[in-house]
Amino acid sequence: MELFHHKTNIDFMGIRRITATFSILISVLALICLFIKGLNFGLDFTGGTQLEIRYDTPVSIEEVRQHLEGANFHGVKVAQFGSSRDILVKLANKEGISERELGTQVVQALKAYNPNIELRQVEFVGSEVGERLAEQGGLAVLVALFATMIYIAFRFEYRFGVSAAVALLHDPIIILGIFSFFQIEFDLATLAGVLAVIGYSLNDTIVVYDRVRENFRKVRKGNTEEIMNLSINQTLSRTIMTSCLTLLVVVALYFFGGESLNGFSLALIIGIVIGTYSSIFVAGALALVMGLSRQDLMPAAKKVVDDSP
Repeated sequence: MELFHHKTNIDFMGIRRITATFSILISVLALICLFIKGLNFGLDFTGGTQLEIRYDTPVSIEEVRQHLEGANFHGVKVAQFGSSRDILVKLANKEGISERELGTQVVQALKAYNPNIELRQVEFVGSEVGERLAEQGGLAVLVALFATMIYIAFRFEYRFGVSAAVALLHDPIIILGIFSFFQIEFDLATLAGVLAVIGYSLNDTIVVYDRVRENFRKVRKGNTEEIMNLSINQTLSRTIMTSCLTLLVVVALYFFGGESLNGFSLALIIGIVIGTYSSIFVAGALALVMGLSRQDLMPAAKKVVDDSP
């Protein structure tokens, strides 16, 4: 099904200087914000105490969270696991209080509302483990970007590989900048969302690049800029439909998926919007700037050997 019933003829490359200025400006602002304010790392990275609590009857996450907030335990993450009676509570450590004592205080606060609860396990995540997770998460992003660049360079052409890697780097920088500016909690689920955005944006970019290569071989007239515009217009309907349908699902996840998935879904929401923008305006424009031409994507001519005497 086509979103646009008539062929579009939008001059995307004609405004590439404007979009390039916008992308550079917003990326620089995001990096400045990250440098000055940093990220608001969650307990997965900073360390804390994790409690496994069992109720005698099913209980809602929101109810447990309200009870803990009422007992002056702020910034607590509550999730269900196993069954509706099993609750996982994560909270930051308090100075001068051991993990066991902290667990006992949490249980006592919850027993004020329901005396039939059981503390099954207490685990401590140290700050060193959190720092290691942060380093490994950053390394995962860099490895994903590098592997992507190598893959596209082999499948298409090295200019496509470099421009795709820069476009993909552009997306997580803006996501992290927004999380930094608003000091939204950044945990492992959010990191997973950032990595998912890289894969999503890559898919859109490859669709455009594949059409560019195809048009270079089919369309005999037209320069590189015209072929790039033609290819983006031809894939525009698919790109917008995919983005809108994915956004519907992710927005529903943000509002109805619970607090534990808020960071993950918000990273995806931002990433889908920015990723769609970068696959249209950033990746192709960078390839043009790097000097992409028809000859770079044409198949090599076969040599004919003349065996005649």
